[in-house]
Amino acid sequence: MEIQENQSDSLSESDSTSSTRVGYSGPLSGPLVSNKRNSSKKSARFKDEECYVEITLDVRDDSVSVQNIRGGDSETAYFASQLEKRPNSLGSQLSFKLRQVSQELKRMTSSKRFNKFDRTKSGAARALQGLKFMSKNVGTEGWSQVEARFDELAVNGTLSKARFGQCIGMKESSEFASELYDALARRRGITSSSITKAELHEFWEQITDQSFDARLQTFFDMVDKNADGRITEEEVKEIIALSASANKLSNIQDHAEEYAALIIEELDPDNLGYIELFNLEMLLLQAPTKSANRGGDSRVLSQLLSQKLVPTKEHNPIKRCYRGVTYFVEDNWKRLWIIALWLSICAGLFTWKFIQYKHRAVFDVMGYCVTTAKGAAETLKFNMALILLPVCRNTITWLRSKTNLGMVVPFDDNINFHKVIAFGIAIGVGLHAGAHLTCDFPRLLHATDDEYEPMKQFFGEKRPDDYWWFVKGTEGWTGVIMVVLMAIAYILAQPWFRRSRLHLPKTLKKLTGFNAFWYSHHLFVIVYVLFVVHGYFLYLSKKWYKRTTWMYLAVPIILYACERLIRAFRSGYKTVRILKVAVYPGNVLALHMSKPQGFKYTSGQYIFVNCSAVSPFQWHPFSITSAPGDDYLSIHIRTLGDWTSRLKTVFSKVCQPPSSDQSGLLRADIGQGNNKPRMPRLKVDGPYGAPAQDYKMYDVLLLVGLGIGATPLISIVKDVLNNIKQQEEIDEGMVESGVKSNKRKPFATKRAYFYWVTREQGSFEWFRGVMNEVAENDRNGVIELHNYCTSVYEEGDARSALITMLQSLQHAKNGVDIVSGTRVKTHFARPNWRNVFKHVALKHPNERVGVFYCGAHGLVGDLRSLAQDFSRKTSTKFDFHKENF
Repeated sequence: MEIQENQSDSLSESDSTSSTRVGYSGPLSGPLVSNKRNSSKKSARFKDEECYVEITLDVRDDSVSVQNIRGGDSETAYFASQLEKRPNSLGSQLSFKLRQVSQELKRMTSSKRFNKFDRTKSGAARALQGLKFMSKNVGTEGWSQVEARFDELAVNGTLSKARFGQCIGMKESSEFASELYDALARRRGITSSSITKAELHEFWEQITDQSFDARLQTFFDMVDKNADGRITEEEVKEIIALSASANKLSNIQDHAEEYAALIIEELDPDNLGYIELFNLEMLLLQAPTKSANRGGDSRVLSQLLSQKLVPTKEHNPIKRCYRGVTYFVEDNWKRLWIIALWLSICAGLFTWKFIQYKHRAVFDVMGYCVTTAKGAAETLKFNMALILLPVCRNTITWLRSKTNLGMVVPFDDNINFHKVIAFGIAIGVGLHAGAHLTCDFPRLLHATDDEYEPMKQFFGEKRPDDYWWFVKGTEGWTGVIMVVLMAIAYILAQPWFRRSRLHLPKTLKKLTGFNAFWYSHHLFVIVYVLFVVHGYFLYLSKKWYKRTTWMYLAVPIILYACERLIRAFRSGYKTVRILKVAVYPGNVLALHMSKPQGFKYTSGQYIFVNCSAVSPFQWHPFSITSAPGDDYLSIHIRTLGDWTSRLKTVFSKVCQPPSSDQSGLLRADIGQGNNKPRMPRLKVDGPYGAPAQDYKMYDVLLLVGLGIGATPLISIVKDVLNNIKQQEEIDEGMVESGVKSNKRKPFATKRAYFYWVTREQGSFEWFRGVMNEVAENDRNGVIELHNYCTSVYEEGDARSALITMLQSLQHAKNGVDIVSGTRVKTHFARPNWRNVFKHVALKHPNERVGVFYCGAHGLVGDLRSLAQDFSRKTSTKFDFHKENF
């Protein structure tokens, strides 16, 4: 470690930085200029063979500031920031600080090596992956497919420029394909707006050339529109706007001029007004990638794990079947025993009633028809009572939070079990009604006088004449109305109707959607009243204690009624006051509310919300995005249906465009300013238990959120961060006081990986504050954040190459990501989930990892399969949990 002190008035910039410089720091560090009076520049360098860290300080009369850091990373910057003090005695304390930081840097660099610019084979290989003009799907097609499309699209033997993108498989990026066409044509002196098949083949050969120099030249030609071998700032601006448009990044497109100036500033230190091919090459080779900088995963371990995860085919069908059954039971044993118990009870009730009626006189007339109908009726009583229990959310929340039943009962599948019971009811109704209508009643109508004699006590002295006699009776019309109402509720609850997936005429479209589902489901009140009446006026049972329908329903109905009364009571006294409203891109409404007195919840739970201005009756569930330690309650709502769209409209009316330092499209901050808008009244009920609340059971978390599905996971991330802060404060307090305390139970989570995948760039505004807060306060790297924007082409595609370069420059210079606007760097396209699980498995052998997913159903199968696969073939065990989204 050597300390250089250079008086700015006596030494030039070159003198102050050339004496002992080793290696090359790259273009990200511009020249240091210091010509201020009464200031000196102190440069502290640590040399380790070919690597160094250089910290340049600006020393003034009574202050010290870090002017530049070269060769380090975020941890280096943290230690360098300790030099920014205002001591009373500057000279002695500065020397002490310099020695302290230099010792820490020596410790760091003993185990770290800092990356340098190189033109080696490995460096070029990394850059090569960052400049592909063909995606995987298009690039593997080959010339034969392109030639076939040429024959289809060509007119008079030539292909127009407008159809060039479609011909080469770049249909979705027509503007980018047009610029690529112009670049290839300029290189060959082609001025016409169409090309022949031979010229297209020549274009294709250059596009698919795998050499780095060829790809680099093609990209350079795209930017250099006047073909003078130089790229001006205006040309850089145009290609940035084009790349941003191709990747649907409107924010970057709006700031294209600013970002073009940044690139020129970094690559044109001599202020020539242009950059050349070698400058672009240097930027590509220098652009940092996570894969290049990652040093934690052992290559040997990674290769061994990859080999272990290769599926091995079992040739013995018996062993293969046995292994499949074993895996299935291991993964679903909780569900299996619940379903087995339910089926056993249904079978027992059916058999009991079947045997009972087989020994009665009616069996001689109606035969097995009546036994089937009565057996099905008994299962209907049981299932109509049972179907209410999975939707008693307060009870389920209490059971999963206060008892250990969650170890054997899959509370997360309560809605799925509700659907299974509904299917069982449908089967019971079919058997019961079908046996009566097609068998029992016809036999009774056609019975002889002798056969009808025992039936007089049930159906009267005169035998019924026709079907109408049965329909007009109390037993008949109640049964018909119940079947109709249950059919309506069952049909409108299907995903095709509930999510309005069917393409119906406009008049019929109003009969679908969530509103139709909600109101039709509440027909159950009428159904249960009719069910009790139907069960009381029975043909074949005249004694009250044999009419058991009310006995089955009494407890579940009382329990469910209490649940609804609790909701009405809690929402009445747990009033909330709106603190902040924000409307974000992507049709997302964020509501910050005051926390009701005594309201306690766990991250991952949800609440029901009612807005009387939209509908006085409807309650909708939303995940809580605030952490338990916050002094407010927040939710984020994506407008997808009728109710949420109207809610956004109601709150948008009281919002105003945000100021320059605020995020969102519209905002209303109640605590600021004198004009306080009158907010719509909100009622909340909860909290209710959800799968994500079990995160505290695990030392390691893998959190995966798709779009708005990140809401419960954001609460978990904030809770982990708050506990990190609290633990640091406690540790600092114990160090200062010298007293040890074990009163506070240590927080279980030691590591959290958060993957957020979203389609739109504007979505990152939803939780920008949380991302920045984690980046600032998580000094020990407990939380690892990964943002993915799927609208951007995969890392390596030429359509996103300039975005990648710009992202690296902006993040290195300002510490802010150009896509998300946060300190968390954004990845492009979709994650490779197998690599994600592999990374976690390598980092945490012999540990149990909680995998929590919230989002669209399409990814559930892949994540569950990966969790099962890695749990069976590695020492790391992954427990998969999903939200009902």
